[in-house]
Amino acid sequence: MLRNQLRPAIVLTLLLCVITGLIYPGIVTGLVQLLFPHQAQGSLVTTNGRVIGSTLIGQRFDAAKYFHPRPSAAGAGYDDTLSGGTNLGPTSAKLADTLIAGAIDTVVRDDGGRRGAIPSDMVTSSGSGLDPDISPDNAHLQVARVARARGMGAGAVQAIVDRHTERRQFGLLGERRVNVLELNLALDSAQASAGATAQR
Repeated sequence: MLRNQLRPAIVLTLLLCVITGLIYPGIVTGLVQLLFPHQAQGSLVTTNGRVIGSTLIGQRFDAAKYFHPRPSAAGAGYDDTLSGGTNLGPTSAKLADTLIAGAIDTVVRDDGGRRGAIPSDMVTSSGSGLDPDISPDNAHLQVARVARARGMGAGAVQAIVDRHTERRQFGLLGERRVNVLELNLALDSAQASAGATAQR
């Protein structure tokens, strides 16, 4: 009697393991690799044959000539093995007096932001701590610093920001955003092209 009940249970368990653990994931992986190969490989960005990042995961940029991402609470900052937020609530004194106040001071000093008029994503980290995007307002506030550091006109830098500003999906979903890695690469490329033209 017990054997008659155990055998179908074991067979069914093994069958479901094969279907849900091997066949289904194999089919989905194959379809995704076929239909969306770039995304399936992690949306990696390469320069001169070397992987320098992903458009899906933020990374640190500290130099004045680059647009800076939003603050990160992941590990020591943008540590992709320790994704996470600060876990501090909106009433936390440490969050307000230490983290946000320090970030505001940095924006005021480096980018000339006015207290009370600084975009929130410039001084607060995202839930994942790995957000690759910033708001257009955040990027706009950084334009003058980046232009000065690169010896470029602010209008030229702003034009590159505008070209890399992604709209809402289907005009409704999400917010307008700028991918920091793609924007910084575009700036490097534009400056390299301008330098090559000047040398001719």
